[in-house]
Amino acid sequence: MFLAGDLVAPSNQSTHRDTPRELPLPPDFSWGTATSAFQIEGAVSQDGKGKSIWDTYTHLQPSRTNGENADIACDHYHRVPQDVDLMKSLDVDVYRFSISWPRLIPFGGRNDPINEQGIAFYNDLIDRLLASGIEPVATLYHWDAPQAIYDRYGAFLNTGEFMADFEHYARLCFSRFGDRVKKWVTFNEPYIISIFAHHNGVLAPGRCATTVGADTKNDPWRVGHTIILSHASVVQMYATEFQPLQDGCISIVLNGHFYEPYDATSQADIDAAQRRLEFYIGWFGDPVFLGNDYPTSMRAYLGSRLPEFTTEERQLLRETATINAFYGMNHYSTKYAHALSDPPAEDDWTGNISESSINSEGVEIGPVSGVQWLRLAPHGFRKLLNWVWNRYHVPIIVTENGCPCPGEEVVETAIDDTYRQNFLGLYLDAISMAIYEDKVPVTGYYVWTLMDNFEWSAGYGPRFGIVHVDFATLKRTPKNSALYLKDTFKKRRAVKP
Repeated sequence: MFLAGDLVAPSNQSTHRDTPRELPLPPDFSWGTATSAFQIEGAVSQDGKGKSIWDTYTHLQPSRTNGENADIACDHYHRVPQDVDLMKSLDVDVYRFSISWPRLIPFGGRNDPINEQGIAFYNDLIDRLLASGIEPVATLYHWDAPQAIYDRYGAFLNTGEFMADFEHYARLCFSRFGDRVKKWVTFNEPYIISIFAHHNGVLAPGRCATTVGADTKNDPWRVGHTIILSHASVVQMYATEFQPLQDGCISIVLNGHFYEPYDATSQADIDAAQRRLEFYIGWFGDPVFLGNDYPTSMRAYLGSRLPEFTTEERQLLRETATINAFYGMNHYSTKYAHALSDPPAEDDWTGNISESSINSEGVEIGPVSGVQWLRLAPHGFRKLLNWVWNRYHVPIIVTENGCPCPGEEVVETAIDDTYRQNFLGLYLDAISMAIYEDKVPVTGYYVWTLMDNFEWSAGYGPRFGIVHVDFATLKRTPKNSALYLKDTFKKRRAVKP
């Protein structure tokens, strides 16, 4: 994941036969698009913006981001009116965006100056969205920590310092934007922050076993611990100081594949699939939504590597668990889980489980998209919706879902994105079945992503957008999937189940 080498050539893409059934969705079901600040805004140092860990990471030599950076990206910073008009033309209900912490507080800390030009940028975006009838959903943290706090104390690696700075940043956002933003997300995909940025090192700040001072045996679990406690403290602060007057809601976004056993006849693989879900989703979901300790499978496997919650922290988790108003689900694909028999590495983070897209009988989990790891598997998506609902009993919003297609650099090819249209339609069918047959409360769907953008360490290779971006001219061209979504939501929400 996240690497340029994951790309699939057009000639190697799998074929698929299933087509969407266009199953109904509730009339009040919301559909939207999602982006993140670093991936689209550009204006890397304009108007007082500070440096983020990604600004640093994308300029390392040799390059770790395919020789590309996001200094300009989609230039959304200068094109907000155009991009909001584009969403309005697609009848979008919701726009989920993230706020750049270093654009608001360039050095990130609770005693550092605030950048009013950054505040003005987001005020303008929010106002334009509301004027166009689009609900703003704001994510506080989507991977772009201020470089200054990483330099000062290691950011997530220092729980107390990070919590204090994140609370200060969140309070600033709630006080300046909360009169109009009524749905907040604290963190996007804490699993990715913990593992891919602080163990595998393929995302900023790039900590891995070869990084001086890194401890890959313990760092990821410390980072996750920091995120959970920072989330809870900000939820408590929002509920106490802002929610009574602003009447908004708050939660977190967790990502996760669904897992099927590699060998359906093997109890070890059946158990591995469940354990992988607990290591991936339960790691954060159990403390956040249940107010519980980490899953017992994690405690048993990781032992002292997994931090302990103090009595006071456990109380904080219990008090804030029910305040989380929704489960934000980022989901893309399904994998097969296989229990390994060889001893794990000392810093293993998987539960001694391998994952793949092909099972013991040679059956693929689903047709490949524009990247190797992402397969079309709506059956797994439906199962995950059920797994999350049965475990946490919180209404679900699908806050990210989508795929790239091969060969989308050429606009003529990109527009005719039949694979993506089928992918999105089949996943929407899965939501319909989860709602009406399984009684799972799914209330919204935000496609990833509005437009092609900077895909982290893969650079500009994978194109997840429903709108094509020519990165030479920055011209936006809606793909057929954008028009499909506009049409299908109109039809699905008009049909009685």
